[in-house]
Amino acid sequence: MYIKQDNATDLQRALTLSQRPGRPGAIGASLTFGWRALLKIKYVPEQLFDVTAFPIMFLLMFTYLFGGAISGSTGEYLDFVLPGILVMTVSMITMYTGIDLNKDIQKGIFDRFRTLPFWRPAALVGALLVDAVRYLLASTIMIGLGYILGFRPAEGFGGLVLGVLVLLLFAFSLSWVWTFLSLIVRSEKALMGISMMVLFPLTFLSSVFVDTSTMPGWLQSLVDVNPVTLVVDAVRGLAHGGLESGLLPIVFLLSAAFVVVFAPLTMYFYNNKK
Repeated sequence: MYIKQDNATDLQRALTLSQRPGRPGAIGASLTFGWRALLKIKYVPEQLFDVTAFPIMFLLMFTYLFGGAISGSTGEYLDFVLPGILVMTVSMITMYTGIDLNKDIQKGIFDRFRTLPFWRPAALVGALLVDAVRYLLASTIMIGLGYILGFRPAEGFGGLVLGVLVLLLFAFSLSWVWTFLSLIVRSEKALMGISMMVLFPLTFLSSVFVDTSTMPGWLQSLVDVNPVTLVVDAVRGLAHGGLESGLLPIVFLLSAAFVVVFAPLTMYFYNNKK
């Protein structure tokens, strides 16, 4: 096999080192695994289909299919529904963090990583950080398309940016749930089935598409405590004004609860999985 002179020199230098390299720090190890996840996207760009095509499809479909029937005007409905579809789309793609980890487990890469001398959570944290980039990409595509179609937030672009930041925080915390499940289910298909079984009711039984005040009382009481409804109302309130007092602290506490509960459980099963 032909090896370039510079690469051969670097390889020889690495093999003849008399001093053992230092243990990588937590940040460096996490960034390395984040770079690994980015490289996977580079070589398999189809992975971005869920954060590019889906947001466009959902926004166009729901706006022009239901806008006239629900609001009487697609323009008015677009202003209402875009924050909701934004939350729905990002929430539904949080499952892919767990699916990617489950693939590594099935291929045996997971076991190899656990034998290496680096900060154990780095493999998970790096993947979660890159997924935050995916969520931001999906949000940017949807907001850009929304502006093209005529979406205008009443509180201006700044309020919309704050809403996206709240959504990214919630999505990051929700990703820990699927990461935890990826360690205890046997296959990626099982994980996808469980996540869809949970996410579909949460996203459709929420305030994503309609105001909860139009629902029957018994259903409204359930929908109003739905985590997705809370996040949708927070993002919508930041974008258009009228944010309910105390709603943001509830969303922050909810996100913190997901991390506090599922991050330690994930690390326990990660370190003790056989």
